[in-house]
Amino acid sequence: MAGKNIVEKTEAYAKKILENEIPEKFVYHDDYHTSRVVEATQTIGKECGFKADDLEILAIAAWFHDTGYREGCENHEQAGAKIARAFLAEESYSEEKIEKVVGCIEATKMPQSPKSLLEQVICDADLHHLACNDYQKMSAKMHKEVEQMKGQDIADDEWNEMNFKFFKDHEFFTPYGKQVLEPIKDKNLQTIKKAHKNKKKEAKYIAELEAKVAKLEKKVTLKPDRGVETMFRTTSKNHLELSAMADNKANIMISVNTIILSVVVSVLIRKLNEYPNLVIPTIMLVIVCLTTIVLAILATRPNVSSGVFTDDDVLNRKTNLLFFGNFHKMKLDRYDWAMKEMMKNADYLYGSMIKDIYFLGVVLGKKYKLLRRCYTTFMIGFVLSILAFVCAMLLFPPQEQGGFYTF
Repeated sequence: MAGKNIVEKTEAYAKKILENEIPEKFVYHDDYHTSRVVEATQTIGKECGFKADDLEILAIAAWFHDTGYREGCENHEQAGAKIARAFLAEESYSEEKIEKVVGCIEATKMPQSPKSLLEQVICDADLHHLACNDYQKMSAKMHKEVEQMKGQDIADDEWNEMNFKFFKDHEFFTPYGKQVLEPIKDKNLQTIKKAHKNKKKEAKYIAELEAKVAKLEKKVTLKPDRGVETMFRTTSKNHLELSAMADNKANIMISVNTIILSVVVSVLIRKLNEYPNLVIPTIMLVIVCLTTIVLAILATRPNVSSGVFTDDDVLNRKTNLLFFGNFHKMKLDRYDWAMKEMMKNADYLYGSMIKDIYFLGVVLGKKYKLLRRCYTTFMIGFVLSILAFVCAMLLFPPQEQGGFYTF
C-alpha cells in the first residue's frame, strides 16, 4: 500500500500547484490535461507489460511533468523535475526511482527524446490527445494558450497549418502508440487537412477561376503537340549532347596531359642532372600540364543543390521539379504530390521546362568557357615548352667535363 500512498500524496501536491500556482495564461497545461496524461500512462504502461512499480513511477512523473509551468514555459521540464526531486526526497522515495521519475519528466521536452520504454510511455501519453476523439476541443485550448503566450491573435488557417506540420513530423514511440493511437491520429490529421483546404479554397476562389480561363487559353496557344513539345524535346536533347561532348573533351585533355606528366616524371626529370639546360623547359611543361588538368577537372566537376523544396515553393511555382538537384533528398510521396500539382497547371509545367533548358544552358556556358581556357592554355603552353626545349638544346648544349655535363 506504500506505493498507492505516495501516488496519492503526489496527486494532492501536484494538483495544488496546477490549480493555484500556474499562471492563468496556461489554459491548456492545467490539472485536467495532467490527469488525462496520468490516465494515459497507466493504459499504455499496462499494454507494454509494466508492473506496479513502473506504473507508480509513470503516474508520479505524469503528475509532476507540467508543474514547472509555474516558473514559465521555457525549460519547464527541468523545473518540474526539480520540484519532483525535492518532494520525493522529503517522502524518502528511493534514489533509483527518483532518477527514473526525473528521466521521464525530462524526456517530454520537445522534440521528445526518450531513452527507455518507460520514457517512451510518458512521451506518448503526453501527446495522446492527438489521437483522441475530442482533439478539436483540446486543440482550441492550446490555440488560446499560444495566443496568450505570444500576445497576438493567430488566424484559424495559420493554426491549422501549424498543426498540420506538427502532425506530419510526429510519431508515437511505443508499440501501443503505433498500433492503436497512430490510426486515430491520422483521422484527426485528415480533419485538419480538410479544414485547411477549405480555408484555402475560400481565399483562392477568384484566382482559380482566372487560372481556369488561362488554362483554356494555353490549350489554344501552347498545345500544338508537334510544335512546342518537339521544340522542348529537341532543345533538351541538344543541350545534353553538348554536355556529353564537353565532358569527352575534358576527359581527352586530362588523359593526354596525365600521360605527358607521367613521361616527364618517369624519364625526363631523372636526366636533369645530366642535362641541366632542360630544367626551365621541363618546369614550363609541368606547369602547363597541371594547369590544363585543373581546368579540365573544373569543367566536369558536378554541382548539386540542396535537394529540398517546401510546399510553399510548389504552390507559389518557385521550384523546378524537373531538375534532380531540387528534389533528390525529398521523399517519394512529397515529390509525387508536387509533380501532380505542377501537371495541373500548364503555365507551371511549361515554365519548369523553360527553366530546365535555361539552367542547362548556364551550366554548358560555364563548361565551355573553362574548356576554352583549358585548350588555349594547352595549345600555347605546349608550343612554348617545345620551343623552350629546342632553344635549350641548340643555344645551350651541355658540355661534358670530367664525366659531368655543364653549360
